Amino acid sequence: MLPPPPSLPLALPLPLALLLLLPLLPLAVALPLLALRRGPEGQRGAFVLWHCLALRALPWVAAWQKRRLDADMADLRRSQERALRGILRPHPGGRRPDPDTFLELHPVTRPGSDASTGDRHGEEGRGGLEPHSPLNPYSSPLQATLLGLDALARAFPEVLRPGATACLTPASPWPSPLPWPLAPLLPRPPPSDGPRAPLLAALRTRGLQVLEARTASELLDVFSSLVSGREQLLEDVASGRGPPAAAPAPVRATELAAELQGGPDGLARRLWPQLRLVVVGDAGGQGPAAAVLGASWCQGVRLYTPVYTATGGVSGLNLWPERVEWAQRPRYLLTPGPPFCELLQEGAAPPWLLGEEYELGLTSATLARCSLGDVVRVVDFHNQSPVVEFVRRRAETLSVRGEGMSEDGFYRALLQAAARWPGARLVDYCSAESCLLGSLSDGSAPHYEVFVELRGVRDLSEGQRDKFDRCLQDESAAYKSLRFRGSVGPARVHLLGPGAFQQLRGAAPPAPSPALPRVLRRLDQVQLLQSRVVS
Repeated sequence: MLPPPPSLPLALPLPLALLLLLPLLPLAVALPLLALRRGPEGQRGAFVLWHCLALRALPWVAAWQKRRLDADMADLRRSQERALRGILRPHPGGRRPDPDTFLELHPVTRPGSDASTGDRHGEEGRGGLEPHSPLNPYSSPLQATLLGLDALARAFPEVLRPGATACLTPASPWPSPLPWPLAPLLPRPPPSDGPRAPLLAALRTRGLQVLEARTASELLDVFSSLVSGREQLLEDVASGRGPPAAAPAPVRATELAAELQGGPDGLARRLWPQLRLVVVGDAGGQGPAAAVLGASWCQGVRLYTPVYTATGGVSGLNLWPERVEWAQRPRYLLTPGPPFCELLQEGAAPPWLLGEEYELGLTSATLARCSLGDVVRVVDFHNQSPVVEFVRRRAETLSVRGEGMSEDGFYRALLQAAARWPGARLVDYCSAESCLLGSLSDGSAPHYEVFVELRGVRDLSEGQRDKFDRCLQDESAAYKSLRFRGSVGPARVHLLGPGAFQQLRGAAPPAPSPALPRVLRRLDQVQLLQSRVVS
């Protein structure tokens, strides 16, 4: 059984909580004036004071949200109905549609279909969808941020001190900004001065205790750019050039240069000796990147993913940051909404069963009963709400002859093969079906095109590639049968140069979900990776 989420102090009624915050109003006026009169020193002092006040207020505000969440999970069906009614627009005449009627009128759709975007204007006899403000005090993103920060403060109280955290990507892993007076607890990422700016600012601060990034994959990209562009970064640290500009720090630059000579294993802890935690968001499919971070760059540092996000909004909360064993496969408490979340399985209805796999479906301001293709497994319950872990994406299966090789099965086979390749460590991977290549294919039997980035090896022999195909056969009886009959050819494994997947992510169009697919469906993406093949 999972441990219960951290207990919180007795939640105050909202009017009383606001009344207790009234004495802070004079400070809201006095501190900016003090900062203006005393210059940079006054600004730093005002920020530290505000930070301390926000840290004291966080448990009370989080307790209010936790009490609401517990009440919602105690009667899950009623809470889900309320969430759905809050999303649906009223019929003409002011009558809101019935949730059961909505489920009947809106069949489950897939992302990208016309039906998945919902009907914003509303049809005759149907309810449309209306958006929720991200700063609404009852919104799921703000609730997730408050409860995640509070759990983090209880597990590692010192990591929320002023100046202890740096976000290395322009987007934060936290789904919502914090309102006054809690904003100092969640430093905004630096302005968009280019991708180097957040990393450069972090390198100048030796005493960091927390690194943040939107996803584990993007954090890997940051470390790769640190290695490839270290000469310019070290020069900027030594001279104080920016952005962001700062005082020259030649001693710090010399220290960084010495640590970078030691290789990637444990580099984060060497660059920032007080580092205790890495916080990243999860959009599914981040297991390989998290494994590489834990085994190499971030050895000895806890990895915490506070939220599971999907295209329609926040879906799950991880309120157990102290559980180091969940770094690569975190577990999330599904919240009643909004958005309205469903666990879809043919003929399935609550109560859900432990150990069973379900597809995640969402109804939000932009999605109407859309199956996201994320398959999760129920591992526990908190009150009536399920606790799940991400398994795979149902849409990301390889099937050149109807065999249906799943994402998690493919990943297991790849890990087994990498363990048999001396010195190899898997960094990232993706695959494609040979039929996507069209005229580029050489006329052989249908097969898998596999692209991998590895550390510790410079090329792959045919024997090593054959080991991977045998691991695939051990994983899937259907694939093994097709290989035996010759209906499917052996998988072709291509070793990519460093930074290939970083380039692929950079070339992807902006999307609400930051995760790239593991199975490529676009020829231009395959061609981009083919141009980076080294073996």
